[in-house]
Amino acid sequence: MKTGVSRSWILVNNKGQSSILDLDKYAIMKRVSIHARDLRILDPLLSYPSAILGREKAIVLNLEHIKAIITTDEVLLRDPLDDNVAPVVEELQRRLPLPAIGLGEGEDDDQPAVNGTGNEMQNVEPTEFPFEFRALEVALEGVCSYLDTQTRELETAAYPALDELTSKISSRNLDRVRKLKSAMTRLTSRVQKVRDDLEQLLEDDDDMADLYLSRKVAGAFSPLSGQGGLYWSPDSPKLLSKTSKISGITQEETDVEELEMLLEAYFVQIESTMNKLTTLREYIDDTEDYINIQLDNHRNQLIQLELFLSSGTVCLTVYSLVAAIFGMNIPHPWKKDHGYIFKWVVMLAGIASASIFLSIISYARHKGLVGS
Repeated sequence: MKTGVSRSWILVNNKGQSSILDLDKYAIMKRVSIHARDLRILDPLLSYPSAILGREKAIVLNLEHIKAIITTDEVLLRDPLDDNVAPVVEELQRRLPLPAIGLGEGEDDDQPAVNGTGNEMQNVEPTEFPFEFRALEVALEGVCSYLDTQTRELETAAYPALDELTSKISSRNLDRVRKLKSAMTRLTSRVQKVRDDLEQLLEDDDDMADLYLSRKVAGAFSPLSGQGGLYWSPDSPKLLSKTSKISGITQEETDVEELEMLLEAYFVQIESTMNKLTTLREYIDDTEDYINIQLDNHRNQLIQLELFLSSGTVCLTVYSLVAAIFGMNIPHPWKKDHGYIFKWVVMLAGIASASIFLSIISYARHKGLVGS
């Protein structure tokens, strides 16, 4: 991003409300507490690879058309006027607000009371992900669905084109398949990038732990924060800090089971899309092999035709040699009163030429140079 240049962002907060903001990079850095190098990842003018980065107070997300910054209470998305971003914004508005039931201590006083005693409410374990995970889930769902749609559209166009090419090899069909193969290669590369990012994130518990923004905020405001971060939610027994000490019990490595299950679900989805592209690539490779076999067969037929023509040319050359000998203007005694010799010369020369031709073809078939 250039210094002082405002960019359009769309903001969706934890109540599902959205608004379009014009912010420069300094305003963004101050708002979400990230570095300038993180903003460069989201710049569409720069060719940065896809990434899911956990920062102290934000998640920086760059996947396909979704370039977002996720905090504990809002989501900032680049390119709000993009047709591919609009469905993601609508889904964020629908799914980010928490229902009235299950908010626990974070419920507003204006919310209606839930039937049941206080002890019953304390025994109910919250089932909702923290805000940043719900926003991340919507973004991953948008990316995976978008790539899967692109793959299905490519399959719809590619399979009939390949079948048509196998039935009729023409310049138009070849050019059509070439364009489809180029599109498939580009799409495979994009899907592979997203798949690699998810796989790399799944293999590193520390990177997944960096995405627990709510836990970091809870630990920062906790009186025990000097001893280590607490849970992201007081009622959740799962999201623990690496080194938190509660009642003298030292917690081991961070439990990232919930986030791992979330990422695993979309990893399976993107893996399914990758398998579709792999199957399509194999089908294209099989079609290319079939076409190459056809072309090899045509070349063999042309070679056989060339062999027949060359053999016939040799035989005609022998016949022409005899005619040339007898056509020379040299006086010979057998030319006088021997008219019957002409027909014998013609017949014997023809028989000799045919014999030579048959000998050449028989030898070629014996050596396997031509088909039987």
